[in-house]
Amino acid sequence: MTTSLASLGWDAKFEAAYQRFDRRGNRPGRIARVDRGVCTVLTATGTIRASLAGRMLGLIAKDPLAMPSVGDWAAIRRWDDDRYTIEAVLPRRSAIVRMTAGKAAEGQAIAANADTVAVVESLDPDPDPGRIERLMALAHESGATPLLLLTKADTVADLDLLIADLTTAAPPGTEVLAVSSHTGLGLDRLREYVAEGRTLALIGASGAGKSTLVNTVVGADVMATRRLRADGRGRHTTSYRAMVPIPGGGVILDTPGLRAVGLFDRRPGDSATPVDGLAKAFEDLERLAASCRFTDCRHEAEPDCAVQAAVEIGDLTVRRLENWRKLQREQSRERARVSARTKQGRKMLAIHGRRSRNTWE
Repeated sequence: MTTSLASLGWDAKFEAAYQRFDRRGNRPGRIARVDRGVCTVLTATGTIRASLAGRMLGLIAKDPLAMPSVGDWAAIRRWDDDRYTIEAVLPRRSAIVRMTAGKAAEGQAIAANADTVAVVESLDPDPDPGRIERLMALAHESGATPLLLLTKADTVADLDLLIADLTTAAPPGTEVLAVSSHTGLGLDRLREYVAEGRTLALIGASGAGKSTLVNTVVGADVMATRRLRADGRGRHTTSYRAMVPIPGGGVILDTPGLRAVGLFDRRPGDSATPVDGLAKAFEDLERLAASCRFTDCRHEAEPDCAVQAAVEIGDLTVRRLENWRKLQREQSRERARVSARTKQGRKMLAIHGRRSRNTWE
């Protein structure tokens, strides 16, 4: 089946970035799925399976963030034996990057080149404002436009009151959209985010309704769904990241449920200025903190503390303040890990360099 690249988001900027790879045997394509180094790629002439070229493996060994991700645009080469390889990944405009598990201070790109990143939170069972704030930081860090998407809106009685309460977990100015795959509430507005050539990425916990939402927007059962467990917690239905084209143009990037998300303070791509997702997600607190009397205010018992003053008059909840502090501590620890890893890497390079010189001498 052929695919219009423009409907997948291909434009003049990606075309310009591809020019250095535009040679005989090459073609551009967008990665729809990654399975242990073999990628499903959508191209203008159809869907193909491509492995990683040797140069790509070398780049990944140096930086795990160079690993192709769902949503990436890539240069694909066709060989004489009808084999395909990914020769290069084009610069990313946005990337959802989370901290990998383990001791290594490394990030993992779980989706790339989204125009909008929707934090998906289910209204049934009880939504978690703290999780929304964490995922909002991740969405802002990506460089895309964040959206708070509240699913299963048909299951709650006082929808307006609940929306107003959860809106406080999102930065001022963030669109909050309540949707229901059952009644169709909010779906027309949601489809605007996947209009011709636009990309919407979904992130959220298991059971939030991401896969059901994808099926509803596409109009077919393209993603598997499962019921919640007896305790109300979500099941991991989607075990892989996938790019799903939408009839009429546009794509949705669906991701597996995220139970724990480590913030990784780095955004790859062609932007010279990384986005501080945590500061963006808590922009209201950052503004308050800037108004405190002391620049090193801890927002506890210091005089003329604008943050505590906001708590006292009800403009800021204690819960949001405590979560801000928690995520700041986590970010500080992560930055320390990255710094230590960088210093260790430089030290090993220096040792290797000295050994090489001694060998030749």
